[in-house]
Amino acid sequence: MLKVKVLSALEAVALIPDGAFVGVTGFAGAAFAEVIAAAVEDQFLATAHPRDLSLMFCAGVGDGKTKGTNHFGHEGLVRKVIGGHWNLAPKLGQLAVENKIEAYNFPQGTLTQLLRDSAAGKPGTVSKVGLKTFVDPRVEGGKLNAMTTTDLVEVVELGGQECLFYHAVKVDVAIIRATSADEKGNLSMEREAVTVETLSMAQAAKNNGGIVIAQVERLVSAGSLDPRTVRVPGILVDAVVVVTPEQQWQTFVEPYSAAFSGEVRVPLTGLAPMALDERKIIARRAALELTPGDVVNLGIGMPEGVSLVANEEGTAGEITLTVEAGGVGGIPAGGMNFGASTNVEALLDAPYQFDFYDGGGVDAAFLGLAQMDRSGNINVSKFGPRIAGCGGFINITQNSKKVVFCGTLTAGGLKISVQEGRVTIVQEGRFRKLLDAVEQITFSGDYAVSVDQPVLYVTERAVFRLTPAGVVLTEIAPGIDLQRDVLDQMGFAPIVSPDLRLMDAKIFANVPMYIADEVNAADPEDESLLAALR
Repeated sequence: MLKVKVLSALEAVALIPDGAFVGVTGFAGAAFAEVIAAAVEDQFLATAHPRDLSLMFCAGVGDGKTKGTNHFGHEGLVRKVIGGHWNLAPKLGQLAVENKIEAYNFPQGTLTQLLRDSAAGKPGTVSKVGLKTFVDPRVEGGKLNAMTTTDLVEVVELGGQECLFYHAVKVDVAIIRATSADEKGNLSMEREAVTVETLSMAQAAKNNGGIVIAQVERLVSAGSLDPRTVRVPGILVDAVVVVTPEQQWQTFVEPYSAAFSGEVRVPLTGLAPMALDERKIIARRAALELTPGDVVNLGIGMPEGVSLVANEEGTAGEITLTVEAGGVGGIPAGGMNFGASTNVEALLDAPYQFDFYDGGGVDAAFLGLAQMDRSGNINVSKFGPRIAGCGGFINITQNSKKVVFCGTLTAGGLKISVQEGRVTIVQEGRFRKLLDAVEQITFSGDYAVSVDQPVLYVTERAVFRLTPAGVVLTEIAPGIDLQRDVLDQMGFAPIVSPDLRLMDAKIFANVPMYIADEVNAADPEDESLLAALR
């Protein structure tokens, strides 16, 4: 019987040659081979090898400090990085900002599909994802600094349609993670919160003549794994590194949740209602865009409140939440557990989840609003010298049947009060978020208009819609002064709808909204208030 090599982490790292193209899998801290990555860093600091690596990761992999792909954040260790999301790896981001590495940011979903296509020997991936955003070579081409000059994506026309062509990658070393390995190298992922692009990464390396190294927490006898649970067959695996469960937490903050892996289902009762603040106002207004039966994607941060509101209202069971890491159903986790889902109903490999997203399978997507401009563009990927990256944002927002951006109108010290159904700005935020032009185009309003995509921008005091004529202010919160609190806090003048109305009164009452009811029409008192605003 052929047996897989069982190596220590340092022995495995010794297999990585200088100049290799290394691919790593993971989502934040889930399904990431932390022990092997730390060994790469230790070996480089001790011997200056391996060095000059090209590194590829599809999602954000890190803790925002030292873990994850931050282990590769040393000058000389890497020379080129292709990443889907950079915010959790500030050490790599700093190298990019200082022009010490070639650096690219491409959509997370497209990178997962690119691995699959590269494994299949295809010249690359053809997709509409990224058109008219910073990924488009006519804009920035996904390049993050002046040192990065080679085009890895180009515009092509196929069947009369404009598309982007992402060049194939040749992976020399794949570093992946699983739960169990049998003696022949077959890998199962029964305790993992996500499976991400693990299989595609392994196939891409093996079919390129490269090697696959897997970190696991247990070694079992050949034949003891149910073949239906094997995610990566042993024919793809060259070596395994066995670590302890204490070294292989499910995420960077969760040792192990059986509800994340699908081992058990836990009750979701007892969640405390949200306080009636700006976050809840935004979540409530956004939740009015939900329709029973919707398949939904929720971004991290402000949009997470949408599911909390739906739970408060007793309508959470009428929608299906999904997350780009592959989860279908259940409740997506937040914070450093983002990517996992409690009581997940199905767990897809990431390339297939993004096939569903790119094909328009999501009925409504709720994503963050960091910066917005007069063209309806959104930036969540770059702020001054800080590189955040796009992650799955472009795939999701560009292809959802409806997209709702959620965020406050200003940031930095904003304080509001909600009394008797009226909103008062107690302290204005120091920074405008609605600008004349965003720093980087992560979502293209022009593209959305060209495909007739419904787009809504929800803030705590005003609601805007994207139209072919431009951004239109359609709703305003009761108690808000149109000029002082909205128009004077924007970097551009929106079109003020002649049918401008007050946001639904039930949003601002500290009782359930009963969102299954039809949104109320403005009453005569609302109309008189709006007349005074004008």
